[in-house]
Amino acid sequence: MSWTRGAGRSGPGKGPERNLPEVCLGFLAWLSVEKGYSEATIRSYRTDLAQFEDHLGRKGLSLAEPAGVGKVHVQGLLAELHRLGAAKSSVARKLSSLRTFFRYLQTYQAAASNPAAAVRSPKQDKRHPRALNVDQALGVMQAHVAPGPEGLRDLALAELLYGSGLRISEAVGLDIYDLDLESGLVRVLGKGAKERVVPLSDASKRRLSAYLDQRRAFSPAPDEAALFLGLRGRRLNRRQANRIVRGLAAAAGLPVNVHPHMLRHSFATHLLEGGADLRDVQELLGHKRISTTQRYTHLNLGHIMRIYDKAHPRAANKQAREGGGDDDEK
Repeated sequence: MSWTRGAGRSGPGKGPERNLPEVCLGFLAWLSVEKGYSEATIRSYRTDLAQFEDHLGRKGLSLAEPAGVGKVHVQGLLAELHRLGAAKSSVARKLSSLRTFFRYLQTYQAAASNPAAAVRSPKQDKRHPRALNVDQALGVMQAHVAPGPEGLRDLALAELLYGSGLRISEAVGLDIYDLDLESGLVRVLGKGAKERVVPLSDASKRRLSAYLDQRRAFSPAPDEAALFLGLRGRRLNRRQANRIVRGLAAAAGLPVNVHPHMLRHSFATHLLEGGADLRDVQELLGHKRISTTQRYTHLNLGHIMRIYDKAHPRAANKQAREGGGDDDEK
């Protein structure tokens, strides 16, 4: 198996950085070039830094002079976010962004300390990934679409998200050179510019092959290597992809709040319900930590209990169905 890397993948970190001093712009460039973070991740860092810069500006301070920023100012931002009703997960992300920023400054001797390091993150509410059941997922894959290249693209995208468990950013970031339909594999550029190779389902191979036969109908530019294209012949973006998945879910009669990441959640959940090893699922998803993958184990707990009740000779439910427990224990 061999791939040729295409030149059509766009770089992260592009776009205006308003109200940010040079030290912040250098940090964002470092995230892009040295860390290989995605455009969406860098955009989040940019937003978090801009919000902190605005907060400091109201106190006559700036990240341009990080020596004047202390723990109390970080705590002040978090208190302001709490008053505004920000979600705990959002507050924790912003705090993490500031920690990373000041660690960067410490590394390059632009700051003597990290004022965000000693600030405690808010205790997170337990949130479990929402997944579709198998029938619902298949409904999305089999949704009625208008004939033509757009419908083929939409179904191919959905099959890839569910069949291979890709993040939406990974799917729209694929180039045609990343596919090996003959071997049934796709090369994915995940978080932190880490590559992994994941299998394609048979249905996904068929959908992708049918779409690729019609890809030229989008009139791509000669240098456009993106796998999934929008109407103007350029790379499909996340917002467009989100609309596509919502449209397929609506066509299948599912709730309109179905989103692309739910297909990835469903991929993981259905694998675990089918008996897949947690470590194997971690590898397929591209998770750095096994604890991230373990979030999915609660989803199939009911399934596991049903198997136990049905199969184990000491299961209480089975004994009740068969007329009671062991006489020696009565």
